[in-house]
Amino acid sequence: MLRITDARTGESVDAAPVRRGLTRVEAHTEGLDPTSLRVLLVADLLVRALELGGTPVWALLTGERQRAELRAAGAALGVRPFEEGGETGPGLGEAQVLHVVGKGGETPGGVRVAVAPVRWEAPGPPGDTDPAALRLTLFTRSASTPVTVDAAALDDARDTLGRWRRAVAAWAHRPSRPVPDTVRADLRSAWEDDLDTAGVLRVLRTVEQDAELADGARFETYAYADRLLGLDLTHDLGSPA
Repeated sequence: MLRITDARTGESVDAAPVRRGLTRVEAHTEGLDPTSLRVLLVADLLVRALELGGTPVWALLTGERQRAELRAAGAALGVRPFEEGGETGPGLGEAQVLHVVGKGGETPGGVRVAVAPVRWEAPGPPGDTDPAALRLTLFTRSASTPVTVDAAALDDARDTLGRWRRAVAAWAHRPSRPVPDTVRADLRSAWEDDLDTAGVLRVLRTVEQDAELADGARFETYAYADRLLGLDLTHDLGSPA
């Protein structure tokens, strides 16, 4: 069961208290800036995690400024489309409403997921950055922890993505094997604990380095985790082994 920290109380709560009941996720943004982009990314991550657990989700984007520009930037970053938001009252009979907000931003009623700010030190604006590398860089810290995006962090993310994509393409040439039960449990334990993407990445690094794990199982593990991460880890499929 996915549990998240409610920023109002500091307590851990079930993200979907009614099994398979509709949950509304609202991303509250303040314009086109790195922190608002991170708010949208965390909301997208929350939607993916809920859907992987079998919960239907209604995803909305609210905010008065640069909403169209933010949508375009989010799409480039791999964020799936959010409907237009604005109303904060109940609708469609959802079981729970989850508000994803920047720290110090809007304070709507209901459960709030607070997203810490992004310190942008990379050359050029976010739109000039490799979207997948930026997405991975933002996943290296929990949503509640500030993150610095600089040239070194982006270079490290690009190197990791390149290595993982090449490995996944090579593993795909081997006989398929299921995701080991212990690995699947470790992945779900990480992302169901307050969307701990850093924990998910640690599991993937362990799988990458485990010489006793069959290549087919590595492939299925990375493909499974990418349903949450959205890093396009199968990008190089079809390339020579």
